[in-house]
Amino acid sequence: MTQFSLDALDLAALLSSRVCHDVISPVGAIVNGLEVLEEENDPEMRGHALALIKSSANEASSRLQFCRLAFGAAGSKGASIDTGDAELVTRQLLADERTKLNWSVPRVLMSKNKVKVLLNLCLLADATIPRGGVLTVTSTGEEDKIAFRIEAKGTNARLAATIPTLLAGETEEGAIDARAIQAYYTGLVARACDLDLSVASDPDVVAFEARPAANVASAPETGDEAADAAPEALADAPQNAVA
Repeated sequence: MTQFSLDALDLAALLSSRVCHDVISPVGAIVNGLEVLEEENDPEMRGHALALIKSSANEASSRLQFCRLAFGAAGSKGASIDTGDAELVTRQLLADERTKLNWSVPRVLMSKNKVKVLLNLCLLADATIPRGGVLTVTSTGEEDKIAFRIEAKGTNARLAATIPTLLAGETEEGAIDARAIQAYYTGLVARACDLDLSVASDPDVVAFEARPAANVASAPETGDEAADAAPEALADAPQNAVA
């Protein structure tokens, strides 16, 4: 197993595929609902179609707002993000009866890349409890020494075997596809803002942690600038990727 470097164009393409994958389902449901409205005169069927369109539009909007903060620029270079906004988009994303969100991160302005790490870890943690459960998000310390813990607790909680290696920037197959890009990207942004990631799993519990890297004390943080420049740096060592 070796460290993996991804071409900047492949990184952009795979992240785009990941976002499209999240949005295509509710958008498709909206299209289906509109087709029913065009073809049906039955009031009950039209009512079901309108309900489908409304719920699917809300779902698509929630996913796009979350992806904007988790993957997008979300402001100019060097910008900070309100952690209250991060909580809001996470709650909207998980607005169903399956998963309860316990959010205990103080509302502050935080460097955008640390917020990206936080949101992406929430996304990874939620994926470990497909049947639902409780997602608990906490933080300790302040900006320079901030640490996060995201714990997912639910029936048959399961961590995919590839996640720890992808977070470390490694891959067994020498290639990454759209399904794996989010974990790889999380590790990439974490390293750019001097955070070390770890993950542990027990029966029905999976916990992700992000803590200041050991060398943070001796090197000033340049998280936003480093992550903004990451695609250019990655371009120096292109590898194969699978779309």
